[in-house]
Amino acid sequence: MPQYFIGLMSGTSQDGIDAALVAFEADGFELVATHYHPYEAAFKERLRAVCYAETVSFPMLGELDAELGLLLGECANRLLEKSGLQRDSIAAIGSHGQTVFHHPQGTLAFSLQIGDPNRIAETTKLTTIADFRRRDLAAGGQGAPLAPAFHRAFFHDPRESRAIVNIGGIANLTLLPKQTEARVFGFDSGPGNTLMDGWIARHRGKAYDPGGGWGKSGKVHQACLEKMLADPYFAKSPPKSTGQEYFSRAWLEGMLEGTVAPPEDIQATLARLTAQTIADAIRLHAPTTDRVLVCGGGAHNGFLLDQLRELLPCPVASTEPLGLHPDWVEATAFAWFARQTLHGQAGNLPEVTGATRAVLLGGIYPAT
Repeated sequence: MPQYFIGLMSGTSQDGIDAALVAFEADGFELVATHYHPYEAAFKERLRAVCYAETVSFPMLGELDAELGLLLGECANRLLEKSGLQRDSIAAIGSHGQTVFHHPQGTLAFSLQIGDPNRIAETTKLTTIADFRRRDLAAGGQGAPLAPAFHRAFFHDPRESRAIVNIGGIANLTLLPKQTEARVFGFDSGPGNTLMDGWIARHRGKAYDPGGGWGKSGKVHQACLEKMLADPYFAKSPPKSTGQEYFSRAWLEGMLEGTVAPPEDIQATLARLTAQTIADAIRLHAPTTDRVLVCGGGAHNGFLLDQLRELLPCPVASTEPLGLHPDWVEATAFAWFARQTLHGQAGNLPEVTGATRAVLLGGIYPAT
């Protein structure tokens, strides 16, 4: 008999909420229904004003936390309506929330997500599990990336070594050797779409580059690319994680200082940066990878995927052949994390995050 969970995800691109209703059984899962809620322009502007900012208005942060909690709850309700399932058939909601700052370094490392789970539970009348990252941080980890645990559970195959590459605002990798006993690598390779999205928004007024067409029209600025690739983050050994507070507009402006080039050339260079750092990470840490499977928004950027194919000796495709559309991998993962927690099972991989031990993730906010 399947057990149903809802996963809610608002990622580093800050464009909206992905919601997935998932049926889990002992030997696998089925994606039952999905729903996407785009953020209105005014809300997105207020959200981006607090994300990764070094100074924040407490009233603004608190109100956004409450408002996003309501939106997440409403999104879960809409998903449930679309599915046709009864409310009492849902075991729990797993909500990632929206990261507003990720600081995994130092003795007081932290990662802060908003999207009040109390309001989600009250709006949906469903048990809600949230705040997944901080327990891993408390155990000495980086709180990220978490998805490799889900990838290992459902995408590992003893017949081939796989790399699962999620390209959202930030790109993160899960390297799954076919040998069951071998170490799973997982880490953030660097920027995914964030720099490209910011650049096209600045010069074309678009939220993203559809299919990578604008980037494809430009030429890579080699000197600029080499300057970017020299950033110490790329040479750092895992475990490592990052975010838009590091790969920011200020970071890009520093890299472009003194550069004169058409804006489409910079877009092409940023696409190459994402592809190059992903490919370099795979070649260094998993040179025997048989197949690369891409999920997240970057899976729709044909120009970016073509560059990955050029840089890697193995096939590159989306996760869809594995039975999960690339747009719904992360939301499905947080449904799984909720299931892990509700069943009293650890959700992190210490070898990935750097935590001292495997721990239960998230706090439980009961329906009643």
